[in-house]
Amino acid sequence: MEAPKPKKINDPNVALAKAEHYCGYQERSQQEVRDKLYEWGLWPEAVENTITKLIDGNFINEQRFAFAYARGKFNQKGWGKIKIKQGLKFKRVSDALIKKALGQIDLSDYITTLKTVLDKKAALLKEKDERKRHYKLKQYAMGRGFESETISEVLKDNDL
Repeated sequence: MEAPKPKKINDPNVALAKAEHYCGYQERSQQEVRDKLYEWGLWPEAVENTITKLIDGNFINEQRFAFAYARGKFNQKGWGKIKIKQGLKFKRVSDALIKKALGQIDLSDYITTLKTVLDKKAALLKEKDERKRHYKLKQYAMGRGFESETISEVLKDNDL
């Protein structure tokens, strides 16, 4: 059974109220909101006017979104900077804001998180050969978005 299609919204004021609610319970990027407005059936001019009103009303703030996204993905999901950067690029956040958002991640917290990620994975690995074990751990951490050099340093300094 197919999900019902959302009703199209023709009134920009109704769209604005709905978009305010959409932005009110979670930080959103401009692109997320723009996509949602198009999904609701608004015309390009109405979409851009609504985005402008949402920015003026402080419902959308790209810097606030980038910081919340980076903090959330790092703290909750244990993602590395590369994966966070890709996620922000996908949301069409500017490079300057991505750099600022990644800059707020404390280096010691970053290393601690990487160690935790590696420790958890190491506990699950049955590989006895140390080189293969290190390779598997490194591949796993790289998949989580951590930098190759940082992973190598942590693996070298810790007996995993």
